[in-house]
Formats: sequence, structure tokens, C-alpha cells
Amino acid sequence: MSEVRLISELERLVSEDRNPRSMDIDLLPTVDVLREINTEDRLVPEAVEKVLPQIAEAVDEIVRAFRKGARLVYIGAGTSGRLGVLDASECPPTFSVPEGTVVGLIAGGNDALMHAIEGAEDDPEQGAKDLAGIGLTKDDVVVGIAVSGRTPYVIGALNHAKALGAKTVALSCNPGSAIADIADIAISPVVGPEILTGSTRLKSGTAQKLVLNMLTTASMIKIGKSYQNLMVDLSATNRKLEARAARIVMQATGCEADEARRVLDLTGNDVKLAILIELTGMEVETARNALHDAGGFLRAAIHGKTA
Repeated sequence: MSEVRLISELERLVSEDRNPRSMDIDLLPTVDVLREINTEDRLVPEAVEKVLPQIAEAVDEIVRAFRKGARLVYIGAGTSGRLGVLDASECPPTFSVPEGTVVGLIAGGNDALMHAIEGAEDDPEQGAKDLAGIGLTKDDVVVGIAVSGRTPYVIGALNHAKALGAKTVALSCNPGSAIADIADIAISPVVGPEILTGSTRLKSGTAQKLVLNMLTTASMIKIGKSYQNLMVDLSATNRKLEARAARIVMQATGCEADEARRVLDLTGNDVKLAILIELTGMEVETARNALHDAGGFLRAAIHGKTA
């Protein structure tokens, strides 16, 4: 693509506009610079609120995929890609899902997590290759993340996913974007121009992070990874998380710390199982079978309901 054409494309993007409210930001005292940034950041949740129906539609597709044993795959470049990898990497310890249930792919590979490899985003074929490299199937859900909505790497990935028959989601911060036209579901929180023109790691990045938080958190709740508002499938892999696991058992059951530690030791630090045993008095294997019969939903297991 010629530079003239690329400039023309950028001129049409809301995320590349100049913000009239920050034209003199370089003249302001430090606290006023921060105040302007903070003021702009307040616009982000409002923009996300407007696309909640689309986010809900995506969550329902992700839940369907998880119930089939399929995956949620994020793919993006630069900041967008890093945010996807971050969200994916936090799912195993938070929800005890197997590694690979939520996958994050970034243009340029793992090196791009630490170093800017900006040219990597210009290759649509590589986006398709990276999805092929993880053995993408029609049961998976692919979320293409690109603030501009025109990143070639993401376009190539979404076209590949569509050709396979996988469900596709586009997450951008520009309405009517190229990736929105490709995907089955378009999530486009429009946060407006950045405080520094084109620095889309700011409001746009924050909007993306909020949406990604929603996609995984809501999906995990819908497949039974919470009880009330507690993370009962937490993996206690360090001392802090072991303490958190004990506290979750205490909060769910009203027991004391020593009793929480006793049932956690009994279950090998399985928080969900420990709560069920404490609340019902079941033996370990009986409780394990009850959870299985309830499809992993603790509330249903407590009340003797099957999936």
C-alpha cells in the first residue's frame, strides 16, 4: 500500500483524529496533564457500555465453544496483541482451565511481547499461518483485536477463521472497520481521539482491556467457575494464592481458618470441592461425583441438581 493511500486511510479513523481538548497539553503543569488524561479516561466505560449487547453475543459463542472443549483465540498486533496474550495467560491460574483453553497470538511471536516488531502487522498471510499453526478448528472462537480495525495481520487471521467455519469476533475502536465487516460479531467501543494523537495504547487500549476482561470473566462464570462472586476454581500455586484459597472457603462457608485449611488439605487445595464438603458434610469422593453430576456448578451440586 502506498504511503499516500495509507495516510488517506488513517485520516478516516476516529482513533487517529486530533483531540481538540488537548491541543495545549504540552504547556500544562504536570498535575493538569494528568487531570486531562484522567478526564479522557472517564469516557472509556461509557463507550464500552454502548456495546454490551455485542459483548454478550460474543460471550455466548465463547461459552458454546468451551462446552464443546474448544478454544477462545485472541489474535492481534502491537498493544492489541499484548493485551490478548495477557488476558489469555491469566485464565489458567484464575479459573483452573487447562493451558491452551484461551490462546493469545501476537504478530511477530513471543519476541513482540517485549519489543516492538511493528512491521509484523503488515502481513495478512502470517495471521492465517499463525492460526493454522495452532490447529484452529471450526469449533473455536477467534477474536481479532485491532484498534484501527484495518491491521492486515488481523484481517488475514479472521479471513482464515471464517473460511474454516469458526465463529469470529472483531474488537476495534473505529466504527464500520474492515475487521468488523469480516467478523460475525463486531465489538466497536468508540472512545474518540486520544490525548496524544494516535497513541492508541491509551483510551483505546483501556477499552480493549475492559472488553477482554468481560469476555473471559463472563464466559468463565457461565461455565461454573464461580460460586456467588467467589473464584472457586482458583489454582493455589503460591503462598498468596493458598491464603486466598483459604479465605474463599471461609467466605463461602463461614468456617474458621483452621477448618478451611483442613478441608483444603483433604482435597489437595481444590477450593470448590472443599466448599462443597464443608457445606454438605459429604465425603471427598461423594462430593467429587456430585460436582461432576452438576457439570462443575457448585451451587447446583450443593442443592443436588444435575447438569
